[in-house]
Amino acid sequence: MKTIVSIRFLVSLLLLWICAADVYSGGSHLVSCGSSYKLSDLKLQQPPRRVLLVPLLSRDPHTTESPRWSEQPARTLNAFYRNRFNADVTQLRDVWSWTDYYRQVEQIVQQSPPFDRVIFISHGGFDGPVLKNAVFGQNFQVTGNTGKLLQLSEAQPGLENAMSITYDTEKNRIFSDYMASHWPELAPMKPTDIWHRLKELEKQIQPLDLACFQNYCSPEKLTTSSEEQREYRLHLCELICRDPLFEQKTTVEISPERFFHFTKTLSSLVTEDGLIFFGACNPGSEAPVKVLEKDDTELLINSPLAGGPHESYVHLVSAVTGRITAGPIGQSSADDIVNRVITFETGRPQHNLCIVAPPAK
Repeated sequence: MKTIVSIRFLVSLLLLWICAADVYSGGSHLVSCGSSYKLSDLKLQQPPRRVLLVPLLSRDPHTTESPRWSEQPARTLNAFYRNRFNADVTQLRDVWSWTDYYRQVEQIVQQSPPFDRVIFISHGGFDGPVLKNAVFGQNFQVTGNTGKLLQLSEAQPGLENAMSITYDTEKNRIFSDYMASHWPELAPMKPTDIWHRLKELEKQIQPLDLACFQNYCSPEKLTTSSEEQREYRLHLCELICRDPLFEQKTTVEISPERFFHFTKTLSSLVTEDGLIFFGACNPGSEAPVKVLEKDDTELLINSPLAGGPHESYVHLVSAVTGRITAGPIGQSSADDIVNRVITFETGRPQHNLCIVAPPAK
């Protein structure tokens, strides 16, 4: 499902980084989450012999935290598994993007056997762990009189963001030549930075519609405005009274290919009697009921993906990988992630942890 960029979309993108307020689920969801499970009830390798820790490096833009915050709980869990179980512990390093993750995982899968535990430590949301929205693909092509730059990026596996710049190659030769020669420089940039760069170029090479400018920003109209309003009015006139040379669109859609690429790595990393643990906010929270409006994109867990909708992200991943999968219901933090893992591994009961075992084969 596609969506043209809007204020609503931008706000929702920002909210990916923020742990939602406490999200607690009803009794039926807690039952489906195995709220009554004991460690001994699970067909899980005990004690864990091989553990993989995956601290994802990102920063909540609304805080001053270090993007490396997840490395401290990883160090604590590393020591716990080594000291408590004498386990062999491996940790991924410097995972700033999903490209970093896939590159390291590919090497690990080729060089070592699978793990009894794979533990993610990260920011997250209803649709799983979150990293910086990083570009993983770009393309430029000219078809007839239409030029198009396409940029693909991803913050959460399975949610593909696409930014496109389209333009008429015959409308302004200087602009067309610029796009043909500079697109490799533009492609990795943020969509907002690309827009500002091209608007500055447009301002230099595309003349104003003088009749339009005189109508809205004549000296007579400007003299009646305050200085602040005058600057704002001039800025609007610059945008409105200049025939645009390009159109920028941003879309987000569910990408089964990208999602299954991620879950395939999980299946390769984790033994059949192993555990996938998502240490983040809301992987075990019940999928919120959402009435889709025009230009909205479904949550992965509410979509038909992998036989969905699913009750939570933990349910979705367990269904696809065939592995026991767990994660918090509601808010989480660095200390909470450590406490939940240690409490789970020592067989003590805890609230608001969703544990999903795949159906017996």
